Amino acid sequence: MATTRFGHLDDFTLKNSKVGIGTSTPTEALEVIGGSRSKDIKVTGIATLTSYEGFLNKKTSYTENIDIAGGESGTLSGEVVIGAGLTMSVGTGATTGQGSVKSLKVSNTFTPPIGGTNDRPSAPQPGALYYNKDFRTIEYWDGSFWRQVDNVTTSGRAVVTGGVAPGSDYTAAMQLFNIHTLGNATYFGDLINGGRFCVGRSSSSTRGIIAGGQEGPSNPRDFIDYITIASAGDSQDFGDLSSAGRCFGGASSSTRGIVGCPNASNAGERVEIATTGSAVGSFINFGLSGGNKTAQFSSPIKLLSNSGETASTAAVVEQVSISSGGETKLWGDLTRRTRQKRGTSNSVRGIFAGGYDNYDPYPNVKIMDYINIESEGVAVHFGDLIEIKNQMACMSSQTRSVFAGGSGTPTTVNTIEYVNMASTGNGQDFGDLTKKVSATNGLSDCHGGLGGF
Repeated sequence: MATTRFGHLDDFTLKNSKVGIGTSTPTEALEVIGGSRSKDIKVTGIATLTSYEGFLNKKTSYTENIDIAGGESGTLSGEVVIGAGLTMSVGTGATTGQGSVKSLKVSNTFTPPIGGTNDRPSAPQPGALYYNKDFRTIEYWDGSFWRQVDNVTTSGRAVVTGGVAPGSDYTAAMQLFNIHTLGNATYFGDLINGGRFCVGRSSSSTRGIIAGGQEGPSNPRDFIDYITIASAGDSQDFGDLSSAGRCFGGASSSTRGIVGCPNASNAGERVEIATTGSAVGSFINFGLSGGNKTAQFSSPIKLLSNSGETASTAAVVEQVSISSGGETKLWGDLTRRTRQKRGTSNSVRGIFAGGYDNYDPYPNVKIMDYINIESEGVAVHFGDLIEIKNQMACMSSQTRSVFAGGSGTPTTVNTIEYVNMASTGNGQDFGDLTKKVSATNGLSDCHGGLGGF
């Protein structure tokens, strides 16, 4: 408080004195008994009031709930501590502010916002964290997509399984390459149950499943093989399908594999990847399109499927929960009708690629469509493959999709090409397989059904 005031007419000096209002024995320079508010003070002339510490500057603890409603009660500065089990509410008459925190040290636990996929924040800032109860993993917003924080260690390995080589050679050979790099494939091993084409596939981060397929023009099989992705070598016997079949699709979560629609049936069969044994038949009913020649992929919770068996359903995409199975429902449509396309995905976006067209005047195509798995509707054109082809192997990481081999124009090819999942555009050269092969399929240890980023 100022001790000297220079007025218009006179000077006022307060030296070593105490002033009391409501008391005749003040103990401070200015002591007001009973409290005072600004509206209780009337000043004539020029006055200066200076406060260095605010109205209340102390660590204030409450043992009962507190309600700061604004007005006279909203004049607190310093630290306010609310006891365990109590609440603090701020009424509409008050305003609150939030400063920036340059660093934060948490001694025990830190809990981000929690909810399901549909409860994600509507306007997150890049870097925002969220725990997704549906996926059971931490996610972060990268400015365009919610990305899952990786909870597994993956090598990026991809394996092309079986197929038809030129001259009707139903090959047992499996071919290996790494999705994260560029280059040619190497020999992985052989299918222990013999050379087959049009097999189904699924995989976890450690094990690949190769199901069914056909040994010859009219000889479908019920074999299920498995491989350990990290170590090259021949497959091992897993068990059997409930019925022999070919032209499967396939997808998986981190624990469960689905192979769908053999021999134009509507049935999808289930295996638990970490075990061995026979598949559970009719776990999923692909009732909207069914058929064979299916292209399938998944997020950690949802399987997407398209069948090119009939003209009326060749553009239909259906969806179903991997955990519960049951009847599929409509996701939406692709941009055109094709057969023998292939599909692959990361955890948020899937790509349907290539195929041939019996329904419109384009016998083979090289188009790629993409869908955002959680957003139902109509697919969007992603770009074009380098070559016109169908029945190739498709594999993905969270950042890249790769397309290997296939029936080209006019012959089977051994080329490998790739695209970046987060963007759109045409295929780019990756390398070559060890041998030409079509009517094949592929798996990886880092695809969309496993989560990660």
